[in-house]
This record gives sequence, C-alpha cells and structure tokens, in this order.
Amino acid sequence: MKIPMLKVCKNSFYLLLILLLSGCMNYGPIDEEEFNAGEDSGSGDTITGQGLFITNEGNFTYGNASLSYYNPETKVIENEVFARANAQKLGDVAQSMTIYNGIGWIVVNNSGVIFAINLNTFKEVGRITGFTSPRYIHFLSDEKAYVTQIWDKRICVVNPKTYQITGYINMPMKAGSESTEQMVQYGKYVFTNCWSYNNKILVIDTETDQVCDSIKVGIQPTSLVIDKNNKLWTVTDGGYEGSPYGYEAPSLYRIDAETREVEKQFKFILGEHPSEVQLNGTRDTLYFINNDIWRLPITAERFPVKSFIKNKNTIYYGLTVNPVNSEIYVADAIDYVQPGVILRYSSDGVEVDEFKVGIIPGAFCWR
Repeated sequence: MKIPMLKVCKNSFYLLLILLLSGCMNYGPIDEEEFNAGEDSGSGDTITGQGLFITNEGNFTYGNASLSYYNPETKVIENEVFARANAQKLGDVAQSMTIYNGIGWIVVNNSGVIFAINLNTFKEVGRITGFTSPRYIHFLSDEKAYVTQIWDKRICVVNPKTYQITGYINMPMKAGSESTEQMVQYGKYVFTNCWSYNNKILVIDTETDQVCDSIKVGIQPTSLVIDKNNKLWTVTDGGYEGSPYGYEAPSLYRIDAETREVEKQFKFILGEHPSEVQLNGTRDTLYFINNDIWRLPITAERFPVKSFIKNKNTIYYGLTVNPVNSEIYVADAIDYVQPGVILRYSSDGVEVDEFKVGIIPGAFCWR
C-alpha cells in the first residue's frame, strides 16, 4: 500500500496506524450524553461578530470529526457546535472550511460531503454529496464553485445554489497520482497544487473549465497562497525515502502568477517537513510550520536565522494568522488521539491564550 496516497490527514504514519486499528464510522444522530459530558465552555447561544472556526479532523474512519468556534475578544471556545446545532455528527475527517456570501461550507473528506451552515446558529442549510474524497472548495460565483479531490483525477464543478455537482474537470495525471489540493485565483485562472506523487501546479481557465497550463515545482507541493504582489507561494514536502516517485529536500517556491515562471526557490534540509504556508492580512508576510513556526517577508532573499515561535516539544499540525491584527494561532495535535489544543500568540510571538478543541485540529476559517 502506498502510504502517501493515504494522506487524508497530514501525517502518513498516523494514517497507517489508524487504518490498522480502524472500525466502522457511525455517521448519524449524536449521543446527547456523550456531547453534554464534554468540556465545552461556551454558552451555545447565537453567535455574532468576528470569530474563528476550527475544523477538527478526528480519526480516519472513526467518524469523530467536529467543528469548534472561538471568540478572540471573550476567549470563549465552543466545541462540537455542528453536532449540538444539528443533532448529528459532522462525519469522517473534517478537511477544510470556507465562508462565502455569509454561509460556512465545511468539507468532510472521507464522508464525501460538503455541509453548508448558518454562521450564527451553526445549523445546516444544505449539503452537497457525490464526491470521491473532497478536499477544498473555491467559489467563482453564486452558482459556480470548484471542489478538489484526492484519489480522483477530476475536480468537481458544483452549483452552490442547488447543492448539485454539475460537471467535472479532468486533470492530466498518471494513474496512482490522483490528487488536487488547495486553490487560489488570479484573474480568470485558478491554480491548484497536485500533491500525491506529483510535482505540478495546474492552471484552470474558469471560462472553459479546462486545464490550460502547468508549472513544474519540486516533489509533492502542499500549501498554496497568493501574496499582495500576485506571487504564488507553495511548499513541497520532498516525498519520502524509498518513494517510487523520488525523494529530495523540500522547497518553498515563489511563482509569478502572470508569467507562471518560478522566480525563487528556498531549499530546506533533506528530511525536514515544512507545511501550512499562510499569509497575514496585508499579504506581505509568510508564516509556515517547520517543526517551529517561521516568519518570512515576501521580499526576503533568504530564510531567517532563527524561528519566530519555538516548538513546545509537541506536534504543530495547523496554522492561521488573524487577518485583522496578525495574531498567530497554532493547532497542536498532541498525539492524534486526545483532544487537541490551540495556541494563540500575539503578533510579536507572545502567548496570549491556550484552549482545547476536538481531535486533530487541522484547519481554520475566519469570519
């Protein structure tokens, strides 16, 4: 079995362990006693104002994914908000969340579903099904969005108004390397990174829904963002030792979105595991995980000598930056079994708060 192709979560060794120990997923009504016994510290009232959603992946095939909501002003955390609002578990592996037109869209990978929720009450207002294994959703208009997938060389075209899949975009991939991940847009073009056994950023013409170009980078690009100067940034993981596709030192790439030329390559050390590239609100500073948390101005010519936030001898798994005040939030998966922790830091790197969430917090979404 090809371990990288099992990367529904971010840690291959963890996934292999879960596959060996997994049971059947119970994707149905919640057990009220189970959730009422949790350590949720919030009130459960209708939510308004700025806040942070945290998608907790849960254990692969266990169906224990969850959604948390944090109020930075009051420092109140609400856990299991989807389950409490809908009397139904979120499902198996909550991969990502996106907000569009006042609706939250939660992509639940192994359950093959995207839930649409009311941002104030967390109640479901619709869902899209029929995916192989969805990863991220990117909106083009009120009636059109793209959904990337793993284990499927097709990107799905969906209509958010009707909650239907309306078409597919076939991606030029070899058998055994089917995956598309994050998406960013420049003009009418959407860029997406191909992770598993691949080394391409693919370019999609949104008027024709066809791949029109590709950009070669290093082995297995993961994160993808676009800065204020319309430069794409992606980080590669370099594969793994013994991989049939190859093994190399990871790299951080800067690509011009207009010319699609690679302008800069920052090389890591072989065996390092950089991930989770993020931008601040002004899109002029990069943040990423490489054991520690690192900060890099988009104009930098080399890596900084020292990291920005030191690792606490644990597993930094997710990262986000508050778009308003540049505070940093780090998801700590701890051991991939017990509820994870979110560490909140000031823009200067001083710890401000720490709070528990669900199992394997992996992604964030600001409202």
